[in-house]
Amino acid sequence: MSIKITSLNVEFFKSCPSLKGCPEGQYPEFAFIGRSNVGKSSLINMLANNRKLAHTSGQPGKTKLINYYLATFKEQVGNEENIRKIPWFLVDLPGYGFAKTSKAQRGEFSSIISDYVFKRQNLTCLFVLIDSRLEPQQIDIKFITLLGQQGVPFCLVFTKIDKISSNSVNSNIEKFKATLLEQWEEFPKIFLTSAEKKQGREELLNFVKDTIRSLKS
Repeated sequence: MSIKITSLNVEFFKSCPSLKGCPEGQYPEFAFIGRSNVGKSSLINMLANNRKLAHTSGQPGKTKLINYYLATFKEQVGNEENIRKIPWFLVDLPGYGFAKTSKAQRGEFSSIISDYVFKRQNLTCLFVLIDSRLEPQQIDIKFITLLGQQGVPFCLVFTKIDKISSNSVNSNIEKFKATLLEQWEEFPKIFLTSAEKKQGREELLNFVKDTIRSLKS
């Protein structure tokens, strides 16, 4: 029996000011987080193939809510008339580590981030976005270390790989690996992406699809 993805539909579902407002856990959740100005909204729009879905802003740190998007893969199973829907939540989390907010919001990892990441049972995988143009940033390393300590399933997504040479991208990733491996025995799964050139889209979506299938097997 042949199975193939025919389409992906993504629509805004709801915004939540705290963990209590998150939807009841009927679907697996794949959340995106990173340092402010890492290109998260652009990446989400690229995955959804909709430039207007997630709001992008010239002012980093704009997202202050947990934003839910209902995503649905449509699979063609066998003949063209047999279409199976696979729903999941794409979750856009606030960025961390940006100082130009009120003092109450200035914590590196705010309570809304900590509550969701460490308490949300429906979190299937957390995609941690890393700016490929930069050498390892201490705040990213600190956050990833916390994920490991708490046993949170996550992958690393290096963004903006089109903005510098491939040699520079590879050099920065190797430095990131070396820094992590000072404390980790194994490096987590990574994706290389460019929102502008749509690089990494297929790999990320296939990972989501395969992960959902493994949950059902």
